[in-house]
Amino acid sequence: MSTPSTSALASPSTSVSTSPDPTIPHTTRLQRWRLVLGEQAKDSCGQPPPNQQAIEKALAALYDPDGPNGLRSRPSGPRSAGRGNSAPTVSRWLGDIRNYFPSSVVQVMQRDALERLQLRQMLLEPEMLEQVQPDVHLVANLVSMSGVIPEETKATARMVVKRVVDELMKKLDEPLRSAVSGALDRSQRNRRPRLSEIDWHRTIRSNLRHWLPEYRTIVPQTLVGYGRKVRRPQREVILCIDQSGSMAESVVYSSIFGAVMASLPAVATKLVVFDTAIVDLTEQLQDPVDLLFGVQLGGGTDINGAIGYCQGLIQEPRNTILVLISDLYEGGVEAGLLRRASELVESGVQFVTLLALSDEGAPAYDRDLASKLAALGVPSFACTPDAFPGLMAATIRREDINTWAAGQGIKTSRAAQAK
Repeated sequence: MSTPSTSALASPSTSVSTSPDPTIPHTTRLQRWRLVLGEQAKDSCGQPPPNQQAIEKALAALYDPDGPNGLRSRPSGPRSAGRGNSAPTVSRWLGDIRNYFPSSVVQVMQRDALERLQLRQMLLEPEMLEQVQPDVHLVANLVSMSGVIPEETKATARMVVKRVVDELMKKLDEPLRSAVSGALDRSQRNRRPRLSEIDWHRTIRSNLRHWLPEYRTIVPQTLVGYGRKVRRPQREVILCIDQSGSMAESVVYSSIFGAVMASLPAVATKLVVFDTAIVDLTEQLQDPVDLLFGVQLGGGTDINGAIGYCQGLIQEPRNTILVLISDLYEGGVEAGLLRRASELVESGVQFVTLLALSDEGAPAYDRDLASKLAALGVPSFACTPDAFPGLMAATIRREDINTWAAGQGIKTSRAAQAK
């Protein structure tokens, strides 16, 4: 039996419960090693107690798929074509692991099942899809398979995607909205503010030299105020997203952030996805679920063509933020991409490349192209969803993004080049 994914189970040296269900007891260190190593550890770790044997079977079904309890095994009897025998097994297993393990472990095991066993039928049959623990990875898989999902499953798939999108919107909406709105307010200053517009913190700092100790007060000779509300957008943001298969999770998060920013009147948001073709999905930003099902994950990559298209959308370069989300494996004309990047930076566009917008670790990317872009003033780095609101606030305030990233503990391509 192959061992489970190391992230699926906590350290065997820790005595923790493998299930949120209080009826399942905590495991000892020895029992936990048995769960990790499986049947081959019976001599050194002994047999699992009766109330943990079901947990071991659930693990063995995935990590020993050809064994007697494996997901690839079939009942005895005549073999037949199709997947009629295996489907109930997978469906039952999905229900079991949700009973035995917390949701974070369930998500890892589902991912392992898709990658190790290629159990795509998990996502093609409604009764199985209803059993799956929804997460960003599942949404990415559903989006990548949207063209082959049967009609009878599409409604269920849409329901699952909507559930994840709604949860992410609740989590990400307020931080991004607050960061962007606050940065916009503070980037538009005026020196003759009304009382309600006075930025008291900056006003006090600007007038510290006018402190009157005998009166214990400051004379505010200079007032600093927030910018007055304007009807037209103060910033234009273009999200240019690589929809190649490796960027699946980034596409999900980018679409949700794009939908949030599109709801802010002070920001004119556009969203463009590309592989070798370019699709402008700006009109679908009001419904991130529709937007996601409009993405076609997979295919080649023509970054130069996509940046050329985005260049044509820009009306006010000095008020435009262009965020390219790509691993920079260019299948188009690299020299053309570098020329366009130079033109954009020189015109005043704030151009940033995110090598990934996801919760995963360091992404694989074209380091050589990232260094060339960095030399032109286009920083490149991976960004987690939690850090994205801060990034947008920093770009709106026109801060140096390399400095901002360093303050967040993020290594940019420029920093890597310096080493």
